[in-house]
Amino acid sequence: MKLFRNILFSLSIIFIFSCKNEKIQKNVSEVSITNSSLERVEPPNWFIGFKDTSLQLLVKEPNIGSFTPSISYEGISIIKVNKAKSKNYLFIDLQIDKTTKPGKFDIVFSSENKKDKVHTYELKSREKEPENYIGFDSSDVLYLITPDRFANADTSNDTGFKTSKANESEENVQFLKENKINRNDDYARHGGDIKGIINHLDYINDMGFTAIWSCPLLTNDMPRQSYHGYAITDLYEIDPRFGTLADYRELADKSRKKGIKLIMDQVANHCGSEHWWMKDLPFEDWVNYQENFENKGDLITSNHRRTTNQDTYASKIDKKQNSDGWFVSTMPDLNQKNPFMAKYIIQNSIWWIETIGLSGIRQDTYPYPDKDFMSDWAGAIMNEYPNFSIVGEEWSYNPLLIGYWQKGANNKDGYESNLTSTMDFAMQRKVVEALTEKESWDTGLTKLYEGLANDFHYAKPKDILIFPDNHDMSRIFTQLNGDIPNTKMALSVYLTLPRIPQIYYGTEILMDDFKKPGDHGLIRTDFPGGFKGDKINAFTGEGLQESQKNMQLFLKKFLNYRKNSKAIHDGKTIHFAPFMGTYFLFRIVKDEVVVNIINKNNKPITIDLKRYKEIGLEGKTVKNIISNEEFIWGDEIQLKERGNITLTTKLD
Repeated sequence: MKLFRNILFSLSIIFIFSCKNEKIQKNVSEVSITNSSLERVEPPNWFIGFKDTSLQLLVKEPNIGSFTPSISYEGISIIKVNKAKSKNYLFIDLQIDKTTKPGKFDIVFSSENKKDKVHTYELKSREKEPENYIGFDSSDVLYLITPDRFANADTSNDTGFKTSKANESEENVQFLKENKINRNDDYARHGGDIKGIINHLDYINDMGFTAIWSCPLLTNDMPRQSYHGYAITDLYEIDPRFGTLADYRELADKSRKKGIKLIMDQVANHCGSEHWWMKDLPFEDWVNYQENFENKGDLITSNHRRTTNQDTYASKIDKKQNSDGWFVSTMPDLNQKNPFMAKYIIQNSIWWIETIGLSGIRQDTYPYPDKDFMSDWAGAIMNEYPNFSIVGEEWSYNPLLIGYWQKGANNKDGYESNLTSTMDFAMQRKVVEALTEKESWDTGLTKLYEGLANDFHYAKPKDILIFPDNHDMSRIFTQLNGDIPNTKMALSVYLTLPRIPQIYYGTEILMDDFKKPGDHGLIRTDFPGGFKGDKINAFTGEGLQESQKNMQLFLKKFLNYRKNSKAIHDGKTIHFAPFMGTYFLFRIVKDEVVVNIINKNNKPITIDLKRYKEIGLEGKTVKNIISNEEFIWGDEIQLKERGNITLTTKLD
């Protein structure tokens, strides 16, 4: 009996200690929170497990500058509290210990003789390892979409209504300045949205595209021309007229299941003049030429002399006006030399990568911001996501300038951009010139041949983005004067070069801007079938002209072949000087050889194939990737009509 009592006593002690220990552990992991919120705390949440364990919170709240923040959460330390010029801001530097657990906690703001203010903040777990954020590369083809003009799947969000919590009845209140749909106006909103892209993922996948780059989806609360998205007024909010954060995440998740990567269009250079902080700027140097803006003086816009980034003779005033001038008068130039602005932009990019699960970023107007900051920005991202991809827009026809911005470039000034990819406007133009100019010693196809020779300058040519057109330039069909064979030839070149190709939506159905060449509103025409009442539906083919169907099928076959072609993705490139109005380019890897033949002759021509003997195709069977016709590569080939022929030794 005594033994039984001793055992019972021991078990009781163990049980009590276990309960106490469980309570202690519970108190460590579960912190009492109020679920309160201030006007703004950005980033709106953060994540544990980054290499960089620092976090800077922008806090916006009336008179918050007179308050002192405190946090009681294991693993979180306040390193420094920074006051701004405006009394309505605080910038809080935090340190997140490597052992910090995910969870919510209150940030308490205290001030003498004033009631405490409280904001509940959350640290989340990361969903996957940083190495698993795989970027885009030469195996991909990007589909560029202007979301307002692609497809409208949710008409309820067309005018941007939100539910107002300030209204007792929680009525829908109009918050956004441009709140009408007018599809007859090329510069008005047309209603396309994120769900419109989601609903047509099967089309995008079936066409053979492997990545989607959408023009900016963040809130653009400008009174006019807000549809394009590049004058962002809230860097942490999806524009309600496009949908919600959940919609964007759904797009990423459903795309990923189909093997389609998602690339976000970001803007580090500027914001929209209706951005919320423009009404109460935190510091005197938050934007460039801020004094002019605040005193309602003349707004100084950029001189757009982007070569000042490399020009050893450039004057200080020219350099300053390029980097500090506003892009246009409605787009304030962000001052990345302000360390709080710099940190804000870097954290914003990382937040979107982690929140959505992005595969890449396209950075707008890359040569305009402070270039040292841009190196830091790209470096910070690549440090956290070593397999990620970033492409920067450098609109230059000079390969020297294009190459300057790519990671690994041998720049005399020692500049390292950390940028994986830049945009090949130079080669884009050379292809157009090659097809539209008459053949001579130094015109026509020679432009293509000599243009590709510039690859010796690039650190990694196959990581550079090539394209027939985009949202800022005339449609390729317009550039080529409505010539279908030339358009097919151009597309075949862009898709077989050692590059990452990007195709703008509508290229597959010969969309054009003939009525007003170069007009941005017309270039960004609605995709037929994406909107209620459309009589033509390019998604199904209903109502398309035969020429449009033919081009759509041509591109579909080409893209789906390219999707599985190791030769095009990573193969050796050999091309031959133009000969008799033709140009031969070969891509080779192991047993797969792809040859793209460009023929500008209007009459039938016979080409002696012994000229290409070094490739080693003699006696081998090759197949036309479009027609599936097979033949043996012999001594000669007859080219019956102007156009391209793309052949492969891969027969299965």
